Amino acid sequence: MNKELIQKAVATALKARKNAYAPYSGFMVGATVITKKGRIFSGVNVENSSFGATVCAERVALFSAITAGQDDIAAVVVAASLDGHAVSPCGICRQTLADFNPAMRVILVNAESGKIEKETTIAALLPDRFTFDSPNL
Repeated sequence: MNKELIQKAVATALKARKNAYAPYSGFMVGATVITKKGRIFSGVNVENSSFGATVCAERVALFSAITAGQDDIAAVVVAASLDGHAVSPCGICRQTLADFNPAMRVILVNAESGKIEKETTIAALLPDRFTFDSPNL
């Protein structure tokens, strides 16, 4: 995955973040997923007064890709800031993303500076993910 594609995905996530619907927490998140073919899909968090119905930006981006028939996800970019630092995907997002590619790159962007703060993988963030193939079942 080339640098230009990653920078485009970062810029798209930062731009999308402005459309987040976060009237309760004020915590705005933009995300993109990048397919293995280089397509970019974006998403934002959408809060709901019934907090369990809230959907994270990472899953919205993933679901947008799936809706377009793209399930070959190579990377996810998360653009958010909390206390001046980039934010990692929540547990539900980690599990959902891991179902599509446990080796997926995770690029964490500090939304205040617009800079990549950390890169890792879903497998590193969720080393013992649930699968129906799990030897622990």
